[in-house]
Amino acid sequence: MTALHDLAATELVARYRSGELSPVEVTEAVLARIAAWEPHLHATYALDAEAALAQARDSQARWAKGGPLGPIDGVPSMIKENIATRGTPTPLGTAATVLVAATADAPPAARMREAGAVILGKTTMPDYGMLSSGLSSFHALARNPWDLTKNPGGSSAGAGAGVAAGYGPLHIGTDIGGSLRLPAGWCGIFTLKPSLGRVPIDPPYVGRVAGPMTRTVADAALLMRVLAQPDDRDTMSLPPQSIDWSDLECDVRGLKIGLLLDAGAGLAVDPEIRSAVQAAARRFADAGADIVPIEPFFTRAMLDGMDAFWRMRSWLDFSALPPARQAKVLPFIVHWLKVGAHLTGEQVFRGYSQIGAMRDAAVAAHRPFDVVLSPTAPIAAFAAELASPTDDPSRPLEHICFTVPYNMSEQPAASINCGFTSGGLPIGLQIAGRRHDDLGVLKVAYAWERLRPTPRAWPEPPATRP
Repeated sequence: MTALHDLAATELVARYRSGELSPVEVTEAVLARIAAWEPHLHATYALDAEAALAQARDSQARWAKGGPLGPIDGVPSMIKENIATRGTPTPLGTAATVLVAATADAPPAARMREAGAVILGKTTMPDYGMLSSGLSSFHALARNPWDLTKNPGGSSAGAGAGVAAGYGPLHIGTDIGGSLRLPAGWCGIFTLKPSLGRVPIDPPYVGRVAGPMTRTVADAALLMRVLAQPDDRDTMSLPPQSIDWSDLECDVRGLKIGLLLDAGAGLAVDPEIRSAVQAAARRFADAGADIVPIEPFFTRAMLDGMDAFWRMRSWLDFSALPPARQAKVLPFIVHWLKVGAHLTGEQVFRGYSQIGAMRDAAVAAHRPFDVVLSPTAPIAAFAAELASPTDDPSRPLEHICFTVPYNMSEQPAASINCGFTSGGLPIGLQIAGRRHDDLGVLKVAYAWERLRPTPRAWPEPPATRP
């Protein structure tokens, strides 16, 4: 039998409805799983077993009366720590933050609570979410459950590791350059970076989204049903739209699918990753899709321009801190952002203009296709202790060239496992769609779940404590 901590949210809800399972026993099982893994992974923040069990008992009473609050009532869930939850401080991954309890739930957390989710706690992230790593000056170093010497990626580091390890089936992360998709790819899970504004978030920002991190596409679709509700705190949110998130069936015959194997800048694609993505494309072709190789549309100028803009933005935030708090920020971040102090207004403006160039290029490249396939990242998971694959503050973004264009173009993009390296590390396949076609991306990802070889079993915690 499948262990309770390994059951999908869709399965849990069906068994709650039939009375076969209860939210309390499932929550207890997930908490036990976390207790077994957490000394090794360090993926959680503000884990509150007592509060979670109280929520589970309330959910159990609602199910007994046939009145669940919503489609995920009683499902154990976790939320990335930069998404405010009422009563919990939001450190943003850095020891420089003055810890003050949040007075209200941010939109994604509010939707989860309204729908009856059992919120176990929060998941970890690096300083200010500005690293694709589990390294943080506030949290303990997060690790990858497939190989504890490796990084889970980031900035949704704890969520990526937690989903793979069985910390509940539903997690929410955020993404401004790959922070959902990179840890999903490196931890072998599924995620959808929604179209900008599809899931309201507070505070909103150019390219910033919240999205589901799960083991299955159906679970992500279930969570989108909850998250994609209006909230006027997000001034960049899309108008409410009636979307049947459960309609995932997809006949790939006749789909026109682009295949992008060269990002155009950044790190070269590892041969094992290239081979896995090509094999995925062949399976789509064998199922009747039309696969068309495409040339890169991303450029070095786009990457460097955006880097300059982000450095200036971060420098301004950092320079406003008192010296004692500045000294607590992760040194890698400090080395990176201090370049912003020497940038001219022209350099920053030209850097910001590359966001528009990225948007135009990505939308134009996708126009002929239903979706585009690519690697999620050019390399597999790197050493756990590193802040980035290059570990070089002067070249910090070399690994995000497949992911970041879709933040700037506001297009939906998913990451789903498509194989493993010879060393046993997961490989992510990115599926990117046209602007606002979130359901279309989920449909193609759902089709891939049925086309791909049988996935490996999820990792198990070591028998001994570290």
